Amino acid sequence: MTIIHTSPMPAVDIPTTTITEYMLRDLDSLADRVAMIDGPSGATTTFAELAGQIRSLAGGLVARGFAVGETVAIVAPNIPAYAVVFHGVATAGGTVTTVNPTYTADEIRHQLQDSGATMLVTLSMFADAALGAVEGTSVTEVVFLDEVPEGSGGLEFASLMGEPIDQVPVDPTTHTVVLPYSSGTTGLPKGVMLSHYNLVANLCQCGPGLDYEQGEVALAALPFFHIYGMQVLMNGLLSEGVTVVSVPRFDLVQVLELIQTHKITRFFAVPPMVLALAKQPVIDNYDLSSLKMVFSGAAPLGAELAAEAAARIGCEVVQGYGMTELAPVSHLTPTGAFKAGTSGITVANTECRIVSEDGVDQPVGERGELWVRGPQVMLGYLNNDTATNDTIDADGWLHTGDVAIIDDDGHCSIVDRVKELIKYKGFQVPPAELEALLLTHTGIADAAVIGIPDEEAGELPKGYVVLKPDTELSAEEVQEFVAGQVATYKQLRMVEFRDEIPKSASGKILRRMLRDEHMG
Repeated sequence: MTIIHTSPMPAVDIPTTTITEYMLRDLDSLADRVAMIDGPSGATTTFAELAGQIRSLAGGLVARGFAVGETVAIVAPNIPAYAVVFHGVATAGGTVTTVNPTYTADEIRHQLQDSGATMLVTLSMFADAALGAVEGTSVTEVVFLDEVPEGSGGLEFASLMGEPIDQVPVDPTTHTVVLPYSSGTTGLPKGVMLSHYNLVANLCQCGPGLDYEQGEVALAALPFFHIYGMQVLMNGLLSEGVTVVSVPRFDLVQVLELIQTHKITRFFAVPPMVLALAKQPVIDNYDLSSLKMVFSGAAPLGAELAAEAAARIGCEVVQGYGMTELAPVSHLTPTGAFKAGTSGITVANTECRIVSEDGVDQPVGERGELWVRGPQVMLGYLNNDTATNDTIDADGWLHTGDVAIIDDDGHCSIVDRVKELIKYKGFQVPPAELEALLLTHTGIADAAVIGIPDEEAGELPKGYVVLKPDTELSAEEVQEFVAGQVATYKQLRMVEFRDEIPKSASGKILRRMLRDEHMG
């Protein structure tokens, strides 16, 4: 029997329009309001200026012969020009593929080749990797948002600007406007085809839950190349008239200074940032009283750590859930509906199923793989029908690969990844649960847990631990700490101390890297 868990949120109307037209729908009333502030320099851009730059870039591209469906790659950190490139290309009828600027030339090249990009936009600091990456690809022009390095053959960004134009006609429901690449923790990264309608739908679905008020200011420390930073921060905040303060990378002291200076009301984070808010002594030196909410996503956040951070900074620390393939949000914690340890409730216009390993739908309170269906579900993976069909079934359900429980209140808790559950003598051991527990130890700064192959048990739970400065702990002491709080089968059988835990740009623990390291 199919058991469908529906959203407790009222349904929302989703207009069939482009992402840029939706984002700028209130331009008349917002024209003079500051849309973006470059954190390091303090330079500001109003909504009217942003709209003008977007339309000028679109006009310039079209005048150069840019065709509908052509793809532009952007290799850059969070700067206000990111929004201009993204929406200028979208307005010209193109597709943007967002690239991690810390990638090597080979990693960038893979994405350029796979996406079929014809233009690459970057900064001079990434010139070596970018110029090295374009060899053997369809890229014919490399554009620099700052000075053009001598001898690079690159173009000045200003030279692309032309007479402003309105949106080039596209079908918002089928046109791929952005191609972010999935994290690649399960093989080579895959291009996720997201339509204008996917993006607009998800902003409409999230708006009521996030409940922004007039005059809010938010910090954008999460990378715009990642779906969380791109949609929840850049597009989501601007579409609600919120001023976005961007920083190119997360630097705790700089972030604290910006919160204090700009009276920031919302801070979107990943668990390592929440960990810093909870544990770092420097927090006490800054006035963070303007913060209304810290919203964590991209990886599981333990209830104890969230509570510790909330008590420390004096505001709610909540979390949501999503994935690139969901544009990205399927669950969030609405204002005033906080429930410790959960990822919140299913967003509007969205259905969920919880399905066991043997394909049986699970009721409230039981665990299984989370399946999601709604207007935010991607069009598919680029040039990869096999992966698409493995992920989205014939009835439109996207199989997330995450194990979840939905409770009586409709709140969803992500227990772990299907593929990363440790099987110890037939029992399931969720790494995220043990990691959250380890972080409650006063001497532990960070932690990760993986399964190590074992003939007798199948897999043995192994912990990787980063100690706080001036802390001494033995492996036995860490094991005893865990053993006192979990069932026998969840106990750590091995502990290794490290200087840092490997993580993706979005804050996900790269357990595969630790497994590969262990296997040597």
